[in-house]
Amino acid sequence: MTTETPRWYTSSYSGNGGQCVEVATNLATPHGIVPVRDSKNVSGPVLDVPATAFSAFVAGVRAGDFGTV
Repeated sequence: MTTETPRWYTSSYSGNGGQCVEVATNLATPHGIVPVRDSKNVSGPVLDVPATAFSAFVAGVRAGDFGTV
């Protein structure tokens, strides 16, 4: 991870069901990554996703490419 502090947020679409992730998109432009972590374990591991891959994932979600559960 970088020395810059991630600004974590959870989607407004996340309910209080406890199955949420947090992302820190403030690092996408300066460092090319989007850190992702489990909102229930904020001191746990962080997955650094390349910003281009994260953007493609979000676009796929918006387009409905992944179906529903």
